[in-house]
Amino acid sequence: MRKSISLLKFVFIFIIGLTFSKASFSQCDTIAKICNKHVKLPFVSDGQSYRSLLLNDQSAEFQTTFYGGATYRLAGCSGLTDGNLIFTLYDKDRNVLFTNASQKNAPYWDFKVSSTLDCIIEAKLNPASGNSSGCAVILIGFKQ
Repeated sequence: MRKSISLLKFVFIFIIGLTFSKASFSQCDTIAKICNKHVKLPFVSDGQSYRSLLLNDQSAEFQTTFYGGATYRLAGCSGLTDGNLIFTLYDKDRNVLFTNASQKNAPYWDFKVSSTLDCIIEAKLNPASGNSSGCAVILIGFKQ
C-alpha cells in the first residue's frame, strides 16, 4: 500500500513537472519567433537557437565559435518587446567584446570577425523591465 502511494506521488510530480517544462518551451518558441525578425536578409540564421529559462537574477552562458572573415549578427530577446535582455559577448579569456547594456539594450549587434574566435555569450534579464523570470533567446546570423 505504501509503495503505491509513493508511486502515485512520483507520477503526479512528474506530470506537473512535464506540464511546466512544456509551457517553458512554448514560451521560448514564441520568443524565438519574435526574435527571428532581427535575423533577416542579408543575414542568414546559423540554424541554432540558444535558449534558457531565467529566474530572478540568474544568467545563462552559451559557447560558440565565430569564424574569421565573416560578418555576424547577434540577436537577443526575452519577452514580447525589445530591450528586456542584456547580452554580453566575451572572448575565451572573459574579456568583454561587446555588451548591449551600453547600447540601451539594443536587440541586436552586427560585427565582423577578422580571425576565428571562441566566445561566450552571457544573457540575463534586464532588471528594469520588472520581469523576475523569462526565457532568454540568442540567435546568430551570418551575412551571405
